[in-house]
Order: sequence, then structure tokens, then C-alpha cells
Amino acid sequence: MKCHIISGLTLLVTICCVFLSTSLLAHGVDENTQAFLSGNQGVSILPFVYIGAKHMVTGYDHLLFLVGVIFFLFRGKDIVIYVSLFTLGHSITLLFGVLNDVQVNAYLIDAIIGLSIVYKGFDNLGGFRRLFGRQPNTQMAVAIFGLFHGFGLATKIQEFQLPREGLVSNILAFNLGVEIGQFLALGVIFLLISFWRQHRSYLTFSLAANTLLMSSGLMLAGYQLTGYFQ
Repeated sequence: MKCHIISGLTLLVTICCVFLSTSLLAHGVDENTQAFLSGNQGVSILPFVYIGAKHMVTGYDHLLFLVGVIFFLFRGKDIVIYVSLFTLGHSITLLFGVLNDVQVNAYLIDAIIGLSIVYKGFDNLGGFRRLFGRQPNTQMAVAIFGLFHGFGLATKIQEFQLPREGLVSNILAFNLGVEIGQFLALGVIFLLISFWRQHRSYLTFSLAANTLLMSSGLMLAGYQLTGYFQ
């Protein structure tokens, strides 16, 4: 029974990705947040910290990727290294993209984020070694995909055309909030995975869990590519 905890959560997230409202599909930016971002003037540290944290907690695409990243990491040191690389990557492109007004097509960048989930599930299943006889540098891959995830954040923020006054402080606060939200979400995910690891079913159902992870990523990528071509 307990063996289905993570698999069930992954399936639930997949279903939500398809059937939830477009506001959630737009990285969890609800109407109240949109109104605040569109009308805000000057420095607003705490609201931007809150928005950043809420974004990460509701950002299913980022969380699915991180589930894949830590799925087979058993040592705390390794988890810290990989999550730090991801954090560094998305922080760089978030700040660079917003502060330098670098425009990226939202559909394409979100499709790449979906494919990053596919990559991690495939990597967890040893697909690269089986098909190509070699394993990619997983730390490098996580850092690179972190860059794309950061551009996804930046693209969404840029849609609101924030005023230049106080922009640096607000974006730094938003990024801090993203890290706080990531820490909280990962804490819950890690507890669930740690609980599941106490049972033999963890390795037995790892194939199903990572296959569901890949399916989620493919659905996200397909949804975004459909929007791009339409």
C-alpha cells in the first residue's frame, strides 16, 4: 500500500497538468497575483518573496524535475550538490533574463522544461547507458536544465512589464522566495521518498515511477508545442 505513495502523487500531478485551469498551467500565477504584479510600483520585498515561494510550491514542472533529480540520491551531500547546481542555474537566467529584458518564447521554453523531466526519468532508468553505452554528466545536465527553468521563470515575470523602479530589489526578493518555496517543497518530497525507501517496493516500483515521470514530461512538452504551433 505504501509503495504507491510516490507513484500515486506523480500520477496525480500528471492529471492536474492536463485538467487544471490555464492559470496553473501559466506557472501558478493567479488573478490576484497578476493584478498585483501589473499595478505594483516601487520596492515590495515581502510580496515578491511570497509570490516567488508560491510559484515554486505550485510549479509542478520544476517539482517533477526535482523529484527525478533526487529519486536515486541517497546521501544528503549529493542532494545538496545537485539541488545547488539547479538553484544556481535557474537563479542566473532568472536574474539575467529579467534585468536585461531577454525575451524567450514561453511555449518553447516550457516545452524544453517538459523535456527536462523526460530526460531525468530516462536517465534514472539507465536509458543512456543501455542505448549509447555511456552516461552523461548528470551534474552538468542538472545545471544546464536549471538555466532553462530560470528562463521559464523570467519569461513569466516579463509578461507583466514590471516598472524599472525597484526592479532589481523585487527580482532578488522573488528569487529568494523561489528558493524558500523550493526548500519547503523539497522537504516534503524528501520525507515521502525517505519513507518509501524503507520498503522493498521502492526499487521494485522505480520503473513505474520514472516511467510516469517521463509520461508527465512528454505531456507537458506536447501541450506547450501544441500551443506554439497553433
